[in-house]
Amino acid sequence: MPRRSYDQYCAAARALDSVGDRWTLLIVRELLAGPRRYTDLHADLPGVSTDMLATRLKDMERDGLAGRRRLGAPASVHVYELTSRGRALLPVLQALGEWGAADLAERRPTDAVRAHWLALPLLRQLEGLGEVGAVEVRVDEGVFHLRVGEEPVYGDGALGEADVRLTLDAEVCGAVARGEVGLVEAARAGRLTVSGEGALAKRLLAEHA
Repeated sequence: MPRRSYDQYCAAARALDSVGDRWTLLIVRELLAGPRRYTDLHADLPGVSTDMLATRLKDMERDGLAGRRRLGAPASVHVYELTSRGRALLPVLQALGEWGAADLAERRPTDAVRAHWLALPLLRQLEGLGEVGAVEVRVDEGVFHLRVGEEPVYGDGALGEADVRLTLDAEVCGAVARGEVGLVEAARAGRLTVSGEGALAKRLLAEHA
């Protein structure tokens, strides 16, 4: 199908031509964690219909934001992954999340939650420390990993040996997501556990001290 357009000679309008449809940016959020199977995407996007997800993925392939490929044996399954243009949306999602943090307030009974959804605000704060390394994050909903560096990523799987391990309870997770508290501030107050021998751990522990 031809792409719908605002037909405006404006960079913001052109961007919204590609990512302004419902679910598109949330699919990008999931694919920033790395290649994902269709079934995994559907599981981590509660509320999206199978038809809508398939349509949006086709739109993203058409617009050069994502691609589909088959993994080699023994997996032999198709996965979707972002192109370099799609990965360039990371700071856009971080900025959007920062802007929307004030609307989180208290978690509603109907709200779905996944552990790795905390990755975007954590990445922003960890990048601000000026160090490089792998981070394991443990929260009530599960464990996920971040890599801070030239091309920051996050995901459910390990990204090499962790340089620092962070453990946050639900209260601190909510405060971080809402922008009410930073990692250094939480560490100083003893509201999260920091362990590890890498540069990131030493920086956080030094701040904690």
